[in-house]
Amino acid sequence: MTEGTSLTRQAVTKRLSVLERARMVHGRRAGRQSLFEFDPKPVDEMKQYLELVSKQWCGALARLKAFVEDGAEGSGGRSKGGR
Repeated sequence: MTEGTSLTRQAVTKRLSVLERARMVHGRRAGRQSLFEFDPKPVDEMKQYLELVSKQWCGALARLKAFVEDGAEGSGGRSKGGR
C-alpha cells in the first residue's frame, strides 16, 4: 500500500489500525500479509446522523431568523436602546 506514496509502512499500519478501531476496516492475516476490507456501515451510520443534525440546525437557524426578523419589524427597525 505504500507504493507510490510518501507514507512509510509504519504510517500506513498506524492509519489502518485507527480505521480498524473505528470499525471502518476489518483486517485479517493471510500468511505474511495483512489483508484489510472496507466496511461502509459505520460511514453510512455517520452520514445518517450528520444529516439528522444538519436538519435540526437548519430548523433552529430558521426559527432564530424568524425571531430576529419579527423583533426588528416590531421595533420599527430600531434596537431597544431607543437610539
